[in-house]
Parts: sequence; C-alpha cells; structure tokens
Amino acid sequence: MYLDVVDLRNFYASPLGEAAQRALSERLATHWPDVDGLSLIGSGYATPYLEPYREKAERVLAFMPAAQGVVNWPGRGANAAALVLEDALPLNDAAIDRALIVHQLEMSEQPMQLLRELWRVLAPGGRLVVVVPNRRGLWAHTDRTPFGHGRPFSRSQLTGLLREAMFSPVSWSEALHMAPVANRTLLRSARAFDRVGRSIWGGFGGIILVEATKQLYRALPAGEKARAGATLRPVLAPPLAPRSPVRSTPVSPDS
Repeated sequence: MYLDVVDLRNFYASPLGEAAQRALSERLATHWPDVDGLSLIGSGYATPYLEPYREKAERVLAFMPAAQGVVNWPGRGANAAALVLEDALPLNDAAIDRALIVHQLEMSEQPMQLLRELWRVLAPGGRLVVVVPNRRGLWAHTDRTPFGHGRPFSRSQLTGLLREAMFSPVSWSEALHMAPVANRTLLRSARAFDRVGRSIWGGFGGIILVEATKQLYRALPAGEKARAGATLRPVLAPPLAPRSPVRSTPVSPDS
C-alpha cells in the first residue's frame, strides 16, 4: 500500500529526511556520475534525488503512481511531474536512458508489472537504479520513516525479481547506516557515521541501492535449454537393423 504523497513530502522536509536525502544522493552519484545528454525519469517519489541531474541531463521527468498522489515539481519553472499508472507509463518504447525507483517497488502490489513497464520504456543498454529498504537494516523496522513501510528486500530477493523482469544487476551499494532517529546532535554527524558504517557493518545499511541494465534476451535455465534443443534438433530415422537370417524348415524324407 502506497504512502500519501503529502506524508512523503513532509518527511523530506524534516531534519531526518534531509539527512537521508544527502546520504542517498551521495551513493546515487557513484552509480550515475555522468548523465550528460541523457533522458532520465524518477518513478515513485524520486524528486528529492532528481534535482542534481536537471542541469546536465537532456530531460528529467518525475512519474508518481496514482495510488500515491502527485505534487508539482520542480518548485520553479515548468512542471515536470505527472500522475501515472505504474503499468502504463506515457512513453514510447525505448524512450529513456536512465530510470530511478524510490518509495515504489516495496509499496507496489504488482512489482513485476512495474519493472516490466520500466523495461519497455528503457533504451537498449539503459540503466535502472532501484532504492529499497534493507531487510536486515534498522530503517525497515520502524514506521517513523517511509522506509519502514511496504516490503523490505534482501539482495537475493531483489536479484531474483530483477532477473525475472529481464534486468541484470551490475553494481550494489548501501546507505543509511545511522539509526533512524531525529536527534539533531546525531544528525549533524550522520554523513561521517554513514561512511564509517559502510566499512564496518556494510551489509546492515538501512537502504539497498542496485543498478541494473536492461537485457534484450532472457537466458533459459539448463532444463529449458535442453528441451529447446531437443525440439530444434532434427529427428533422424534410426538405421535399418540387420535382418535375422531366415532358417528354412528341414523337410522330412517321409513327407
């Protein structure tokens, strides 16, 4: 079930939300260091992370699911946000180069359809970054932040879902190693704490980021390959078996 867009906007306006945005944006920059001339969309509630890309990318759009609601974005200039159905994006096939999902995959009731639709609109070789709560992290176990709602993921679960949707994971990172508490003293050192946490207890960050590339062809499991090969292999008639010699029945002299 999706959170309301007003609750998401209020979270990112809070000190804890601002700290989370800074930490996640730092990790996202390692996956997408250069977007010059590329087209990019954010799906879910990704606007807090899209602002740095507006000046360099060819175009940046924010798509927000109907079950969540939409807010105007950016604050100045022409609106670039739209309310959409997650399985029917208003884009042509292979229309974009990069896609970012935040606050959506864990909320969606149809995650496979969501990923397949993003696969459709991504260009060949296009990249997708998924941001989800880490099942082993603290942030998934408190509902005081948006990352404590919906379904958290482990790396293996996320890998299986992406591969089923014809994406191939290429790089991973984690963020939000600090506790999800709105203590101003702790938040002032949140960036340093997050960097230390990545080196000491990297697998327990609050958030998983995975970058995946679009596959054009699905790999078949070994069993399916064998069956497919069997159907494509020409069927040859077996060689003729040598006939057994015919023994004549001896004729009795009395006959």
